[in-house]
Amino acid sequence: MSKSVWMVALLLAATATAGCTTAAKEGLGVVRGASGVYAPIQPAAPAADAHPLAEYTNFELGTFTDDFGGKVPTDLMMYARAEFSKQLAGKKLPDNPGGKTLVIRGRILHYESADTLGMAIGPLEEVIARAEMVDKETGNVLGVANVVGRTTVRVNLGVEKKGQGLAKAIVEWIDSLYPPRGQ
Repeated sequence: MSKSVWMVALLLAATATAGCTTAAKEGLGVVRGASGVYAPIQPAAPAADAHPLAEYTNFELGTFTDDFGGKVPTDLMMYARAEFSKQLAGKKLPDNPGGKTLVIRGRILHYESADTLGMAIGPLEEVIARAEMVDKETGNVLGVANVVGRTTVRVNLGVEKKGQGLAKAIVEWIDSLYPPRGQ
């Protein structure tokens, strides 16, 4: 075979592989949804193995203000609240409305939607918030973190998915400070 035939065959194989990889990523994106990550700024515990939230049996998603110049869609937190409850249940965190309550409140610092350039280098949308864990009864701030809801595949684009990712990040943060179940 000539060199040009080999090059065409190699190019076709690479394209097929890339297409399969993209399809697999999109399929996983449907199942997993948006991702959520957190980065503590003011630790809620003096030691990594401490469990400062052990006494809390109720968790509420409080108010998040738009500190991004009015560019945050008003329904972002509606989607985050719906996912917050699902994520709490999935982590088997307590849900006792009459118990000691921890409120998560904050402000949205950045909100990004996919645009043409973003789609060219890969679909990426994210929302970044500075969140506080607050004891509802005393108003004391127990911890501060940046929480990020992020989408990286086309099937997860949109405000709903970013709200879901934000809720996932917040619940992961709570779960990291809560004692393992059964203790």
